[in-house]
Amino acid sequence: MLELLLRGWIWIKLKARRFKSPKPLTGRKVLAIGLSAFDVIFAANMALVYAAIGSFPGLEVKNSYVASQSFDTERSAQLGLGWTVLPSYDGKTLVIEIRDADGNPAKLGRLDVSVGRATTAANDVKLDFGEMRGPFAAPLALSGGKWEIRLAAVSADGTAFKQRLPLYVK
Repeated sequence: MLELLLRGWIWIKLKARRFKSPKPLTGRKVLAIGLSAFDVIFAANMALVYAAIGSFPGLEVKNSYVASQSFDTERSAQLGLGWTVLPSYDGKTLVIEIRDADGNPAKLGRLDVSVGRATTAANDVKLDFGEMRGPFAAPLALSGGKWEIRLAAVSADGTAFKQRLPLYVK
């Protein structure tokens, strides 16, 4: 039994010598491995920060506190119009119908519409509909993905109406 244990111990020692690394793992190597891992993480974070800042379209309002002071009044006036906006896109033309509470075409004083991506202003397109009678149609070529219609209108009596509508293009 002792001979068997001795043979096993010798066999293990011989195998261990054979697989022993010529260069030992030192504290400096462990430090270098750890710092390299953090360098990779840092570089990835910086790349993501650069992409985020580069695609930021800007501020919605300069002072959110001032804008919030009239928000409820403007919202109530807009809801009082009772307008419904129905956009449609067939791949070539964007059609926007604005209907009043009775289902009739709304009477507009002004209409401004732009279409763009929600995350960047690079592809924004301002549309010109010509006449102030609906439905409003404008030729438009959009690539696939999620788009946003930004609509700002003024009613015949001067009430402001703003709405953002998602548009999904296949």
